[in-house]
Amino acid sequence: MSKRCYYEVLGVARNTQDDELKKSFRRLAMKYHPDRCPDDPAAQDKFKEAKEAYEILADAQKRAAYDQHGHAAFEHGMGGRGGAGFNGDVGDIFGDIFSDIFGGRGGARGRTQRGSDLRYLIELDLEEAVFGVEKEIEVPTLVECGTCTGSGSSDGKTSTCSTCRGQGRVRMQNGIFSIQQACPHCAGSGKVIANPCKECRGEGRVNDERTLQVKIPAGVDNGDRIRLTGQGEAGPPGTVPGDLYVEVRVREHAIFQRDGDDLHCELPLRFAQAALGAELRVPTLEGETEIKIPPETQNGRQFRLRGKGVKSVRSGRTGDLHCRVAIETPVRLTAEQRELLQQFEATFSGEGAAAHSPRNTSWIDGVKRFWERVTS
Repeated sequence: MSKRCYYEVLGVARNTQDDELKKSFRRLAMKYHPDRCPDDPAAQDKFKEAKEAYEILADAQKRAAYDQHGHAAFEHGMGGRGGAGFNGDVGDIFGDIFSDIFGGRGGARGRTQRGSDLRYLIELDLEEAVFGVEKEIEVPTLVECGTCTGSGSSDGKTSTCSTCRGQGRVRMQNGIFSIQQACPHCAGSGKVIANPCKECRGEGRVNDERTLQVKIPAGVDNGDRIRLTGQGEAGPPGTVPGDLYVEVRVREHAIFQRDGDDLHCELPLRFAQAALGAELRVPTLEGETEIKIPPETQNGRQFRLRGKGVKSVRSGRTGDLHCRVAIETPVRLTAEQRELLQQFEATFSGEGAAAHSPRNTSWIDGVKRFWERVTS
């Protein structure tokens, strides 16, 4: 089977530059690498094809030969320097790929070391989340050693790391794969401490508990995070600390349920209030307000109070309060109340009773139609 054009394999133009060539191969290698597609022979073939194309086009001499003679340049030794052998910087690319897979960005080379980020879960009442609050929190973490001021050295003296020879990185080679990583001996700094600090044992960090004041903005909701730059774990000597992410959890409220910027609550009514209408005082997060219940209000009806919800922390829009009617059946009736209800119920007999119960009438009609279909 004839080989595809190397430029077509990598999805680049013939005049593409080295950086774009490398970027295209890196994208394909990430997608089709055997470690990522162990059970997909087609993906592995595509990986081999892309690797072969890059090995040729990444080498200036081989690329020139390919541009002039095509695949024939490497079928009879015309390519020079061992034909289509391994000569490009594929190893560096695989170092980038594997460092991405395992959480790095570009390997040890050029990577800024820093302390670890921390996550702190803070619980708030609904009112605190809606209106904002300032909270004091205590965070157990690694902090800069006070004795050596974070240097890890008792006398400030360092020497060149013998493992990486001051480079801060080492290369691991396995066949065609070449992976760069931070030197395990000096943690990427290129220096080692001659006389470690006794307090932190050369780490430059000690375990401690830090007390912080956190300002919670108004309108936050479950899952929102507040980033405190530089308040995370202290890094190795000579590096910056990580960040602290304060994640919000809002406790359940006795009256209100939150849905985005809207609030919902139940509005209990006696059936006489629902039938005759009423004016009620209902709670909001900013205090009580009056709501007018029209006569013949049915169970489940919702009343919306505009602007009585939550002001969004992002858009600044204020949501609404939705009050859902819940008609209560009276309990613990006195003899007089029971007698009055019986008299009241007796008024629903006769031909005109259906007019007072529209939902009940429609339900009965639905049941009749159902049984007619079943028995026909």
